[in-house]
Amino acid sequence: MNEMKKCGVILFWIVLMFTGSLKLYGQDSSGELNAIQTVVPFLTIAPDSRAGGIGDAGVAMSPDVFSMHWNPAKFAFIDGKGGIGLAYSPWLRTLVPDINIALLSGYTRIDKKQVVSSSLLYSSLGDVPFTDEFGNLERTFTPNEFAFDLGYSRLFAENFAGGIAFRFIYSNLTGGSYSGGVATKPGISFAADISGYYNKDISVGDKKGVVAAGINFSNIGSKMSYSDSQTSDFIPMNMRIGSSFTVDLDSYNKITVSLDLNKLLVPTPPIYSTSNPDSIIAGKDPNVSVPVAIFQSFYDAPGGFKEEMHEIMYATGVEYWYNNLFAVRGGYFHEHETKGNRKYFTAGAGLRLSAFTLDFSYLMPMVQNHPLARTLRFSLAFDINALRNASKTKG
Repeated sequence: MNEMKKCGVILFWIVLMFTGSLKLYGQDSSGELNAIQTVVPFLTIAPDSRAGGIGDAGVAMSPDVFSMHWNPAKFAFIDGKGGIGLAYSPWLRTLVPDINIALLSGYTRIDKKQVVSSSLLYSSLGDVPFTDEFGNLERTFTPNEFAFDLGYSRLFAENFAGGIAFRFIYSNLTGGSYSGGVATKPGISFAADISGYYNKDISVGDKKGVVAAGINFSNIGSKMSYSDSQTSDFIPMNMRIGSSFTVDLDSYNKITVSLDLNKLLVPTPPIYSTSNPDSIIAGKDPNVSVPVAIFQSFYDAPGGFKEEMHEIMYATGVEYWYNNLFAVRGGYFHEHETKGNRKYFTAGAGLRLSAFTLDFSYLMPMVQNHPLARTLRFSLAFDINALRNASKTKG
């Protein structure tokens, strides 16, 4: 492996973490980059292949074992008494071979109305050699990040459920190394998700269908710092809202169309005076508390309402199932060019048997290289009750 190339990739990632609070001079209204910056961006990555195949849309799709990331409230409507899921995503695979994101997720039903769930999302940046100022190898370290979740979902009405999840976030990018003569430390944050999910059976002519809507306020939590002297930065607090529509074409075929809208609930970088870097000439002061930041995020863009609209990310996709056994998926994700410029198509497939479901997804970027470009991802989910029944049958 090319160690210099890998060091460059990791250095860029670490620098990105440490510069989360830098003052930017770009302005959306003038067409320049003014992307919102946060730490621990791995929390925003679609961890499972089902949603990854439909453009990263999932807040209002039918529930599955990976619902924690998209909308914890969906667990209240899930079929079955318990399940476990595993997902794996190679990251930056076109540059280095050992960077990845893995997810372990599960749920268990308490009764007809209540479900508890948990997940562990782990991100590894692979083995990284750390050298001194003369290029001599000092040690090898594996930067890593993880988030551990505990969730509770409850059915409040026949068609509506609510959910809450608590999250512990840990980010160790340097292993205590010095950066610019300053000692570093792992970043730690505590956060929560609050979500709701609604679905209703409908008729479309002579065909049956389901309409659903969901909302999830995710990663609402404390700021994070990587050193005692560094200003704390926001984690990716996010509002996700969306809907889906499913129609049964006949007894064997059904199709679902889904749309998600996302907006980060953190401050937009303002425009500072070139003569006085501490003077803001457009936008709002980003050094505010978490509650203020959430409300301010809806009106603080220096470019006004137009720029606020540019901060909304769109994800849409289509999922087709044949006899609830085989699925084909496609989707599209759009982010404005001044806010990150992520634009890509996705494709995927799924296979469901009595005890497990296997999903694949593939990402095709439109305008720039993407860490998941030309990479096949997979997810595997197990139905615990089906496994037990199969064991009893064999016995």
